[in-house]
Amino acid sequence: MDAVNEDEILDIVDENDVVVGQAPRGEVYAKRLRHRAVFILARDAEDRIFVHRRTAEKLVFPSYYDMFVGGVVGAGEDYDLAAHREASEELGVTGLPQPAPLFKFLYETPEHTWWSAVYEVRCTSPVAPQPEEVAWHAFLTREELEARLGEWQWVPDGFAAYQRLPKLA
Repeated sequence: MDAVNEDEILDIVDENDVVVGQAPRGEVYAKRLRHRAVFILARDAEDRIFVHRRTAEKLVFPSYYDMFVGGVVGAGEDYDLAAHREASEELGVTGLPQPAPLFKFLYETPEHTWWSAVYEVRCTSPVAPQPEEVAWHAFLTREELEARLGEWQWVPDGFAAYQRLPKLA
């Protein structure tokens, strides 16, 4: 998710992903209010997947590994705009193409609940991830990523999204 900003206003949505209100991010997390998030699978020119470890300062899942970039959708923002904004910000790339939507799913645990829109984007420019968001990063082949699934501590929502991906060639 995004850098810590507990005052950022988010849309609150129902089980059908219809906006029913708004609240500050800190309240959204504290009260387990359902909101929206985007996940973007970024691939380089060689078809490798961008993988990173989140910083220890992250509000949700600090220091976990993730195979997606992304974050929360701001109040009044649509998924497509949020996907492009988050991918550009987290990869540190300008001129990134619009990420292509893949699917959407509801992520729910006893602690968290959000509608998750999953995208994919090709990033052929050199990346410069935000140091406040990303502690480590690399582009890994699908095989390299799969080999680490049981070794590294992955963000559970990203792992859930990854498991739902169509099997890629």
